Amino acid sequence: MHPDIWFNGKLIRHEDATIHVLSHVVHYGSSVFEGIRCYNTARGSAVFRLQDHMRRLMDSAKIHRMVPEYGQAVLESAVLETIQASGLASCYIRPVIMRGTGSLNVNPLGNRIETFIAVFEWGAYLGSDALEQGIDAHVASWNRMAPNTHPSMAKGGGNYMNASLVKMDAVMNGYAEGIMLNVDGYLAEGSGENLFLVRNGVLYTAPRGMSILPGITRASVMQLALDLGLEVVEERLPREALYIADELFFTGTAAEITPVRSVDKHTIGTGSRGPITARLQRAFYDIVHEGNDPYSWLTTVPARTGASAHAGLPAHAKAL
Repeated sequence: MHPDIWFNGKLIRHEDATIHVLSHVVHYGSSVFEGIRCYNTARGSAVFRLQDHMRRLMDSAKIHRMVPEYGQAVLESAVLETIQASGLASCYIRPVIMRGTGSLNVNPLGNRIETFIAVFEWGAYLGSDALEQGIDAHVASWNRMAPNTHPSMAKGGGNYMNASLVKMDAVMNGYAEGIMLNVDGYLAEGSGENLFLVRNGVLYTAPRGMSILPGITRASVMQLALDLGLEVVEERLPREALYIADELFFTGTAAEITPVRSVDKHTIGTGSRGPITARLQRAFYDIVHEGNDPYSWLTTVPARTGASAHAGLPAHAKAL
């Protein structure tokens, strides 16, 4: 049985959450969305950085000239309501603001704005062993869009046509993920993740000007790294920096912190998770699994009537 979905202000059955085939979003990808995780922490169910994710959702809507019917505070409460109704102790959360029926003109300003929130179970995005063993990646043949084409700071549905091409090519060529360059040939990000590399103990990542999505997990990892005494540098990085990195890892809501063990069949470091990646994973999981939250990043889901006690941590939360 699928959990109910919050749709335009009320919870409805999963099978009733439908849109018309002539909705603007079907034809033009005119939606903005978020990916958020709720963790079954040692202190109960809690959503990771809910306010930051929902602020980015509202920012994305504003960039695309969407005026949703519901404000950020209402949508944050709706997320908690939907999780509570689902009965899930941990879940992935997908809020979407989209353009519905009206004109099928490219101009969408008169179309209705629809909003929904769905929750569902989703494990390790890149595989259950990936968090320890790492994944194999390649440099994608598709570039990240130029900064004056699509707004990369917005998490827009249409942007992910680009990401899908990258992901499909990677999988069909025997890799778990692709790494995109920007139009000038510098490192950008994966199909759905930000990218970090480690060289001589320093953590490097692409700046926002490389057409990357400003990831919430990316920002979290940078904060954790600084607090662990690591140097963090945002700068333009050439492709070949991948091959001589001591460590590489992806970050994202779905991917969390996933090591990369090879790129284009170049072995990275020892070919498995490196020590700095492991330290950052431990610090991250101490928050989202143990509930030790000095940054106030967790929003507790109100207890459900008759809810069962904490049922233990996910398998990939074992000691790192």
